[in-house]
Order: sequence, then C-alpha cells, then structure tokens
Amino acid sequence: MKLMEMGLRRAQGPDGALSASKYSYLGGFDCTSNVLAGKLYGVPVRGTIAHSFIMAFNSLQEVQPRELLPLAGGDPVDLLDLAESWLQRVCELLHTPAEKTNQGELAAFVSYAITFPHDFQGLLDTYCVRRSGLPNFCAVALALHQLGYRAIGVRLDSGDLAQQSKEIRQVFRACGAHFQVSWFENIPIAVSNDISEQSLEEFSQEGSEINMVGVGTNLVTCPLQPSLGCVYKLVEVNGSPCLKLTEDEEKMTIPGTKAIYRLYDAAGHPFMDLMALEEEPSPIAGQELLVHVLGQLDETTKVVPTTVEPLHRVYFSHGQVCEPLPSLPEVRNHAQVSLSMLNPAHRRLHEPQPYQVAMTERLHHVLTELQKTCQ
Repeated sequence: MKLMEMGLRRAQGPDGALSASKYSYLGGFDCTSNVLAGKLYGVPVRGTIAHSFIMAFNSLQEVQPRELLPLAGGDPVDLLDLAESWLQRVCELLHTPAEKTNQGELAAFVSYAITFPHDFQGLLDTYCVRRSGLPNFCAVALALHQLGYRAIGVRLDSGDLAQQSKEIRQVFRACGAHFQVSWFENIPIAVSNDISEQSLEEFSQEGSEINMVGVGTNLVTCPLQPSLGCVYKLVEVNGSPCLKLTEDEEKMTIPGTKAIYRLYDAAGHPFMDLMALEEEPSPIAGQELLVHVLGQLDETTKVVPTTVEPLHRVYFSHGQVCEPLPSLPEVRNHAQVSLSMLNPAHRRLHEPQPYQVAMTERLHHVLTELQKTCQ
C-alpha cells in the first residue's frame, strides 16, 4: 500500500504546505499532490480527478473533442461512441440499468481520457459508485483498452472505503475475465477522506483491496501534537557548563557540550540514546555502562550495548558548512532504515513502549554539581 500526501489546502503558515510535502516524503510517504514540492525537491507528484471537474459536465453533448488516435496509429476513433457501446456491455454484466448511470459523469470521464489517454483514472463517488461511477469508469477504461491504452486507477472519497474496495476489485476481476482483459483485475484503487493512523490500522485489520491512501488533514496539521515542545537553551558559556534550574525536570537543561550515542541490543534494535560530555571516551560495545535515564535521574541503571553508534556529526560550524549536506533521497533512506530498526514495541500505535534517553555518570555528576551551586 502506497501513501500520498495531499494536505496542501489544510497546511498552516506561509511554508506549511511545502514543509509538509517535503517531510512527509522523508518520513516514508511515496508521493505528493503538491506540484511545487515536486519542482523544488524532486518529490514524486501524483493526483486524481476532482469532484468539481466531474460535476462541471451535465450531458454527453459537452464532450469536445470526441476523437482519439489509437496508440498503434491509424484513423481517429470516436471515444464517446465507443465508451457508450462498452457501457451497455458492462451494465449487462453487472446487472445494472445503463439508464441509471450519470451522463455528465460519463462525459467527464471521456473528456479526461481523451486529454490524458495514458493516465486515465476515475473518481467513482461523485454520484453513486455502484450504479454510475464504477460502470462509467469500466466502460471508458475498456474503450481505451480497445485503442491500446491502459487506465491507471480509481479513487474513492466517501463511505466504507475498505468494503467498497473489495466490491470494486470483484467488479474489476469480473470485467477482466469476461472481456478477456488480463490487466483489468489489477487496476489500482486509491482512497481518501479524512484518513488517520486509526484508519490505516482498520484497513489492515479488516483487509482491503486498497493500493494507495491519500492523507491530508491528519498528516499536515498534526492533531495529536499540533506544536513542538522544544526550545533552544544555553548549555555552555565560554567553555563553562551552565544550567537552567527549574522544579519541572522536563524543563531543566542538561549542561555542557555533548556527544550522543545510540545503543543497540543483541537483536539489532536500538534501545537507548546516551548523552555524554564531548571529552568523554566513547562507550564500548560489550562493556557495562552506568547511566541515568531521563525521568529517573536519581537512579542508576546498568546497560550492556551490543553495538554503539555515534550520532553527532557537525555540518555547520563558525558560520560555514563544513561537510557536504546529504541529498533528499539520502536523508529519506536514512530515516527509513532507522525506523525499520526500531523494536516493534516502540512503533506500535497503541501504548507504545517509551524509547529511553539517558546520560553518563560523568555528565550526571556535572549536572548535580551545578544544581548544588545554583541552589
């Protein structure tokens, strides 16, 4: 199942839409509907027909032009006439009255197919999926097939998306078998409509025939965490560690210039990120470490990492870029590899196990000494 970011109209702030498109792609989304993000960052761009386009057509007389050249060459063919003849055959197969289909919708599909014969797709739920959208789409797709072209997909934007996807796949299989068009049963099905993480979980649990999910509002507006609780604070002045002291441990700063290491267990999963003073020697794999976990600083914990990975790299120093910056595909790949290595207990949607961050004994000693001085 592929993911498409399509939240441009919901994004907030002057750069919100571009940021959402870029960082969704870094986080694992496959494409975006934001054409400018495609131009600026090289993010793959995808999109579908809008309801407004389909609603703009009222009758078959509005289809202009009507003809399309076959892919292999030859004389132009009246695609509207061809689609109407296929509609009768499709409706007979589906036991659906052809007169119940919406002619404006058929006109919209044919007009789109004539303009984009290599990229024809249908939005099925402007009127009625079963009685109109689906037979109209199949008719135009089969007409295009007769001329050598192949439809690229359909989209649903309302209703029980998982169940409808199964019903649509059954129709595609029936048409493919009956009309001997082998690729028809594999036409991609895309869905949208206020998709959330919970929606994706439900699709997985229920089973579906969905191939692509378009996510907008719940992706770009971050309703679960609409603001980032993070600020910059001084931790060292002229080489001397400094501390912002507060009764709220979460707001207390951790002093000194630091290095950070990721510790891995025997299964290859990271289980802790460890902060150390910059001058401290690096932790050694296989050796026991005494650490203080954030949120439990008064307690000492023993850990033995199987692998130790230094995380801190300097790209910008003294006002200058000092190391070549990675490309967008490189950052995306790094993020995906890192996410894939996380223990499933940290990644699960419900009651995930918190990922621990800790500090070394030496850094903890600096912290406690500064706390005594400031009190």
